[in-house]
Amino acid sequence: MDTTAEVLPESALREAVDLLVRLVEAAGALIIFVGAVWAFGRFLLTMVRGAGPDRRFNRIRLTLGRFLALGLEFQLAGDVLRTAVAPSFTEIGQLAAIAAIRTALNFFLSREIAAERAEIERERRKEADGSRAPAEPV
Repeated sequence: MDTTAEVLPESALREAVDLLVRLVEAAGALIIFVGAVWAFGRFLLTMVRGAGPDRRFNRIRLTLGRFLALGLEFQLAGDVLRTAVAPSFTEIGQLAAIAAIRTALNFFLSREIAAERAEIERERRKEADGSRAPAEPV
């Protein structure tokens, strides 16, 4: 009796993981695509309406940034999955480089989102304080 029989041959495991990688990467690409289409649609609506584009553009950019950050997370998950089955040193090195680049992109994107959010919040507070100010005597 052979006790070294594999539960799941490595080739079958690689095929299963390859399918999962494609699904996860497709999900990431779809998220980015949906975010870009949504942002473009909102941009067009803002241009057509012609009302206060600065604030609306910031909100559009903020939402697009969130879509991009989420999509990048899915892409990174796909890269991690790709190296889950018996990775070579070359694959590990490639994963490290890809992870570093995507993490840096995500970091700067998150900073941009935080800055946009803070700007929108400052504008809201400024408007709220201005609307509560007592009317000046004539």
